Amino acid sequence: MPILPNYSQFNGRHWETGTVRNTFDYLGITAPHTGKPFSEAFFLGVSGGVVMGYFSFAYEGYDPHARILTRNTFDPLNTMLSRLGVVQNLRHTSKPEKGVANLVEALEEGVPAIVWADMWSLPYNALSCDDGMWAMFPILVYGYDEAADTVWISDRATVPLTVTTATLAQARGRVKKDKFRVLTLERPNEEKLATAVQLGIWDCIKLFTEKPPKGGKNNFGLRAYRWWADLLTKPNIRMSWEKEFPAGRKMLAGLTNAFADINIFGKCGYAERDVYADFLDEAAILLNKPALIESAAHFRRSAPAWDALSQALLPDNVPPFKEMRQLMLQRQDLFNAQGSAALAEIQQIDGRLETIRNEMERHFPLDAAAVTAVRQNIADHVRQIHDIEAEAVAALKAAMV
Repeated sequence: MPILPNYSQFNGRHWETGTVRNTFDYLGITAPHTGKPFSEAFFLGVSGGVVMGYFSFAYEGYDPHARILTRNTFDPLNTMLSRLGVVQNLRHTSKPEKGVANLVEALEEGVPAIVWADMWSLPYNALSCDDGMWAMFPILVYGYDEAADTVWISDRATVPLTVTTATLAQARGRVKKDKFRVLTLERPNEEKLATAVQLGIWDCIKLFTEKPPKGGKNNFGLRAYRWWADLLTKPNIRMSWEKEFPAGRKMLAGLTNAFADINIFGKCGYAERDVYADFLDEAAILLNKPALIESAAHFRRSAPAWDALSQALLPDNVPPFKEMRQLMLQRQDLFNAQGSAALAEIQQIDGRLETIRNEMERHFPLDAAAVTAVRQNIADHVRQIHDIEAEAVAALKAAMV
């Protein structure tokens, strides 16, 4: 029954950065520039920082999707660990039994084990099982007891999470390339910290201002703000919201997708601009570049602008939109505070959310003029964030050259 003694590291903001922060904290690894445990803000910055990304797509049988990316998603975990010179001890197999053996072996060595699991297959996420939907994310396992049929997990919530051994095996085996991977970490190379910070900052600058590694030029950075604003306000252009998210359930889907990505995916809130500002404050010390503090101030000014955008997406003056926003945040708060203990209440919330979605087809609360006004208001907020972050990125680049 390998279970790590005195494990108390929970409450990670995001899968990649949270698992690393919790691992290092348990191992007693501290940051030399602060003398404290490494912050998740630091790992966000090193992995590539914040970004703006906009995508929309639709699959047959599902509501259309409008997706907002708020942090760098180009292989952030490996990027972060490689830049920091962290030795990665990876065990990988396609065989479930060997996958269990590798996991138990890691725990018996006295270190937390990072594994990849499908979030749809983990019951504490309260997502309806769906053969067409999957998403593999790293989570931290700190205990495994086959006799008790229990696995102990640290995954964003402030409390321990548990699943059965069979459930974890199913979740780990959902996607072929991530099957039954187990990763343990050693301490970072302190001599590489400054370079890691510099590379992370330049990633952020480039994603805001240059052609992205993947995707169209309008999908990322400052261009993405302008593109999204145009899609909201120009009904005749390709992929406009008038065409992709017309009044009804489809419009609500686009609004709630964007709201969730800004506020709920991982544990964002403010699109993590306040968190990135904290990273820049750390970077100013580590790199001895006080000018980074000016850029941090701009990103902190952006945080409430993102919150205002969230209010515009699901505004108070449209009662079903307000209820959706409140229920989505309540659902997140319940999971964060109670984990699996809140499952019944979360499922009740999910039922009410689906009822509201269905009602949108029969009784949509906005006429054509009001739909146009909502989209225009969203676009105004998007353009405001663009202007703030254009200044933030300019100040960031000036501080680094």
